[in-house]
Amino acid sequence: MPYVAKDFGKLVGMDGFSETLLKNHFTLYQGYVTNTNKLSDLLGGMLAEGKTATPEYAELKRRFGWEWNGMRLHEFYFENLGGKELKPKGKLVDMLAKEFGSFEKWVENFKACGMAARGWVILGLSAYDGRLHNYCLDTHNYNVPANVVPILVMDVYEHAYVIDYGVKRPPYIDAFMRNIEWAVCSRRFEEIDMARMARVAAS
Repeated sequence: MPYVAKDFGKLVGMDGFSETLLKNHFTLYQGYVTNTNKLSDLLGGMLAEGKTATPEYAELKRRFGWEWNGMRLHEFYFENLGGKELKPKGKLVDMLAKEFGSFEKWVENFKACGMAARGWVILGLSAYDGRLHNYCLDTHNYNVPANVVPILVMDVYEHAYVIDYGVKRPPYIDAFMRNIEWAVCSRRFEEIDMARMARVAAS
């Protein structure tokens, strides 16, 4: 079954993000969905024809990682936007304070990662050590941490902010932090089966 682009139109009107910026970003995301489907069809056809031991197949498989992650990371990103609360509640905020010293120190580190990364920042839970980490990704398909479940995803490519903020990334990061949908992040965190993740990481 083909992947279908999700509708994130409810984010239009969000403080700090113009309608023009968001609609351009939605269009970019929809392109990743389209290309993921095209590559799925091409790769499926080559598999059926026994053409997997070819340079063309290898290149398309590499390209698939770019398009797929471009699709999924944007979905994580848009899904964790649109909130009004400035911090999470429950187990997530407790673990952030445990890992980083306080919630405020986590914010400081996450924002610093936003300035350091070239593509994405991911707050993720690692199955390897059962801890929360802030990860910096250069692109969709490089530096992607293994056995990590994304809890919060921030896009720091220029397309995420240049229409509204030019080359000034800090005010965009501030706007992002004001609009996190912490209920979504908490649900991602609390739905993780840590015992299963540990078994997968150890296998």
